[in-house]
Amino acid sequence: MLEYTPWLSWVFPILGALLTPALARIHPRVRDYAAVGFSGLGAFMAFLMFLGYPQVLKGEASAGFYPLSVEWIRVAGVQVKAGMLVDPLSVLMANVAAWIGLLIMVYSLGYMRGDPALTRYWFFMNLFIGNMVLLVLADNLLLLFIGWEGVGLCSYALIGFWHRDSPEDRKTRWVGEGAEEYPPSHCGMKAFLTTKVGDIFLLVAIFLIYSQAGTFSFLELQGNLAWARSLAEMGLLIPAALFLLGGPLGKSAQLPLMEWLPDAMAGPASVSALIHAATMVKAGVYLVARVFPIFFSAMHSGLPSLIVFFQAVAWAGALTAFVAATQAVVSREIKKVWAYSTVSQIGYMMLALGIAGFLTGDALVAAFAAALFHLVSHALFKATLFLSSGSVSHACESRFMDDMGGLRRLMPFSFLSMFIGALALAGVPPLSGFWSKEGILKSVVEAFQASAQAPFLYTLAALTVGLTFFYSLRVVGLVFLGGKSAHLQKAEKLGHHVHEAPPLMWIPYLALALITVAIGALAPLLLEGFLSMFSPSLSTLAHLEGGEAMEAHSPLGEWLVLLTSTLMLALGGIPAYYAYVAGRWNVKAWVERRPELKALQVFLLRRWYINQAYYRVFVDPALKLSDRAHRVLEFHGLLRFSSLVASGVTTLYSRLRKTHTGVFNDYAVGLMGGLTLLIVLLVWLGLGG
Repeated sequence: MLEYTPWLSWVFPILGALLTPALARIHPRVRDYAAVGFSGLGAFMAFLMFLGYPQVLKGEASAGFYPLSVEWIRVAGVQVKAGMLVDPLSVLMANVAAWIGLLIMVYSLGYMRGDPALTRYWFFMNLFIGNMVLLVLADNLLLLFIGWEGVGLCSYALIGFWHRDSPEDRKTRWVGEGAEEYPPSHCGMKAFLTTKVGDIFLLVAIFLIYSQAGTFSFLELQGNLAWARSLAEMGLLIPAALFLLGGPLGKSAQLPLMEWLPDAMAGPASVSALIHAATMVKAGVYLVARVFPIFFSAMHSGLPSLIVFFQAVAWAGALTAFVAATQAVVSREIKKVWAYSTVSQIGYMMLALGIAGFLTGDALVAAFAAALFHLVSHALFKATLFLSSGSVSHACESRFMDDMGGLRRLMPFSFLSMFIGALALAGVPPLSGFWSKEGILKSVVEAFQASAQAPFLYTLAALTVGLTFFYSLRVVGLVFLGGKSAHLQKAEKLGHHVHEAPPLMWIPYLALALITVAIGALAPLLLEGFLSMFSPSLSTLAHLEGGEAMEAHSPLGEWLVLLTSTLMLALGGIPAYYAYVAGRWNVKAWVERRPELKALQVFLLRRWYINQAYYRVFVDPALKLSDRAHRVLEFHGLLRFSSLVASGVTTLYSRLRKTHTGVFNDYAVGLMGGLTLLIVLLVWLGLGG
């Protein structure tokens, strides 16, 4: 029975999604608790993988080679299997996605209570969790891509969940000093299209690799590197590697495809916590970690040009970490601060994985483990921050921090949770974020001798530490300390008094905050556990080219990192304390009196003008081209022809509209039927039909 847990861990949530419309017909409460129950079953199955495959935790040399495969389909005459690959990386990611997903589903029982579209909400939330777990457990690139696209679809639907935009919201609007704001439907489409750019690159890479390897399997790709040599002879190996990186850059919102994530905060806070803190945005990090052994082995097997892949990963991560942190410093919206922060912290993970490609020996394993430890640590404290922010925004009836203030005693559990999460995010010892960031910075120092680029990467990463502490304290100060805002005072006069969220909401994020504290306390032991988990699967790589002599961290490097971190925390924390905690500095008045600071503030609010550049280069020309095409068609008299076509379509619609009831349950039943038909077709193809 335990050998089936990898399959059941993603089947249960998807089954719960498909049954949601039917359960809604019985009773709304049955639908709600069943949705949480199915996600709970998936989480329990993910946990049972540790019992079914104890080698994963023991760190035995055989860990990581448990492909559970079945015959699937034929591609170009080659039989492709669909299977679950159970190894430390996949089991770790599956449990992060499943268990944090479960806590967010419990939170949703309170946060989303009374929403008229809850059936749609539960459907896509469970469908998302199922696809995310499928993505990380897939044993081949093609099956991974199915889960990859599944989470992308659910992300689009959940970001634009509150899609009924007002007439004013249907246009792009500007808030504050030029900060862009978009309606939910626009944000959902923006996320979908931006990530699809990366997905197309990823798909091209998958089929380039398959054209020479004849397999999608991760284990087979690593076991036989002839495909890499074939691609190199054709001059396509580096393009294939960089195309593959396009998928992670889009899904994990890294430069140059980072601009969708801040606007994705238009969705509910629970969606932000699930998709944009704990799970989907980590999919890109997971994929880079999954292909890391493949490309590293190829690089040390006569294809040194693949170092370009690791350089691209490291630079994308370091630049993204710094740029996103500067944007978070000036944001007025509480969830957007955490969104920029998510982008920035994922940059740290990418930096560590990229820098690991420069290393060998124990240093390689340490860099890889640091990236994954930061992934787990960040998933916990960032989910805490998003969920507690949702409670605060709900209580204050505003998402802007200017409308908050003085909530410390009114919302004590939310304050404690956000305070812990903010300190962990900033890397303040002894919380979990401190240990994971220290590990990443130490790994960059270890690469100083291997690469002349490492000192520049280290500088960007160190500066980000100071910026992170600054905006973390800024949020805590603006939201919970000081006096009440004019907005809250006006609300109190009208009879609305801010109070703590119900236990159903604060228990999940307080639990996540306490887990963050526990992980910080146990971090040295946990880091040793991570090293034990990943050392067997990386042992062959770690000792290539004499790497066995390289230590994980040199004493000089440890002192440099400690000194740098302390200095950066002071540079970021002291100004933030005086400005937002003690309230001694009036930052707003200070900026208004200095034109250069005002210009810098506008520059950062405009996101370094990256977002506007995309609109001017891609969006606006496409709209203008569409408008001109319409005029040309009209000028040549083709509008009449289009009117005839439209009339025919209208007639056809009038006959078919009875099938469109406007009831989501009916559509979901249709979707179930379509999925069933697709599964039957795939099975038929797999049987040689």
